[in-house]
Amino acid sequence: MTATRKPLLLTMGDACGIGPEITAAAWRAETAGDLCVVGDVAVLRRAIAALGLPLPVARLDAPDELPQLPPNCLPVWQPDGLPADLADCPLGQVDARAGAAAARCIEAAVDAIQAGRAAALVTAPIHKEALHAAGSEFPGHTEMLQSLAARAHHSGVLPPVRMMLANEELRTVLVTIHCSLRQAIEQINQDSVLQTLRIADAALRRFGIARPRIAVAGLNPHAGEGGLFGSEEIDHIAPAVASARAEGIDARGPFAPDTVFMRARHTAQHPGEFDLVVAMTHDHGLIPVKYLGVEQGVNVTLGLPFVRTSPDHGTAFDIAGRGSADPASMVAAIRMARRLIG
Repeated sequence: MTATRKPLLLTMGDACGIGPEITAAAWRAETAGDLCVVGDVAVLRRAIAALGLPLPVARLDAPDELPQLPPNCLPVWQPDGLPADLADCPLGQVDARAGAAAARCIEAAVDAIQAGRAAALVTAPIHKEALHAAGSEFPGHTEMLQSLAARAHHSGVLPPVRMMLANEELRTVLVTIHCSLRQAIEQINQDSVLQTLRIADAALRRFGIARPRIAVAGLNPHAGEGGLFGSEEIDHIAPAVASARAEGIDARGPFAPDTVFMRARHTAQHPGEFDLVVAMTHDHGLIPVKYLGVEQGVNVTLGLPFVRTSPDHGTAFDIAGRGSADPASMVAAIRMARRLIG
């Protein structure tokens, strides 16, 4: 890494899951001298031992020290405030200490990025129960990052953010994220759908797509079938699509959610009709992308004042510590972050 190139920060995720393992493995596969891990040194050493890698760890006092490190050392910035006994947390179990450490690493990384000391953030998986056990009010990464972005601007106003999951064949953006299905339905209205379309269109334009083609999936079976199976499409979703089109956004729909993803999927044999699908709920949008293969899926948080990506899978407590976790999605997240920062 040159002295002028800012590092990408990789947060280690939940110490009891596969996050530290895939972080170390992805660093080894992808490092070009621009990657700095944010985490606990002892936890990363435990992960490296599980992987069987002959990889020394270098502890940093700040990410700015990355250019001075010798090659082939895993650089770990261990922020203040991590539990002293974090490496003693049993693998594969929910532990409040791991939840607190994951939150602290995210907070420190965001502070460094917003202070101009790092270029982007790639987050390994956290466990929502562990986060809750640690006293966090946030249901996941997206909401925490949204709050940290608002805090940095001292406005108290949360920036509108959306979750995008993407691979080489399909992109989806969600109107609602981490809440019950009943709450999600209550949150769907013309304003929330229109705001999602604006965010998605702007993001794709930043990705280099001059005129994004956006499909909007309905909420109900057959997109409501003209009101027979629900009125959300008529009352909220179709008016939002019409408003977006009036603003110059190439949005179409609402389409039946059980077929629109097939129409948008892009392969060599079948060029997709759309560049992105906006889905109303978490599982409507994420199941199709993950079904195509979690090893290449990347989660991108849209609407933040900085780049954040992550793998599209969870902590995988059932295989933590075995050294068998596939780092492919973490590698894809690193590559996506590099592309987005240019």
